[in-house]
Amino acid sequence: MNAAIRRLVLDAMKPQEPDILEFADTVADSPGVEAVNVVLVETDREVQNLKLTVEGDEIDANALEEAITDLGGTVHSIDQVVCGDRLVEQVETPQDK
Repeated sequence: MNAAIRRLVLDAMKPQEPDILEFADTVADSPGVEAVNVVLVETDREVQNLKLTVEGDEIDANALEEAITDLGGTVHSIDQVVCGDRLVEQVETPQDK
């Protein structure tokens, strides 16, 4: 039994085009995605590094990565995954200090 993915936080890179608006719009149209937040972390002449936070009831991670790839982007890492019946927020512990 696979638990539904409710949130993914991705470190991604994309070329300068498409712009961040089209990129976010395409990601938002991926299966299971209900909302997306795209933050420009770094830019240079050829590429932009992005932090994507994606939420939904049943995010299709493979389809999401395919959408990013179709836009010329790549996923560098999956930095957070939240699965299950509800969203669980990260809790600060002594190790975080």
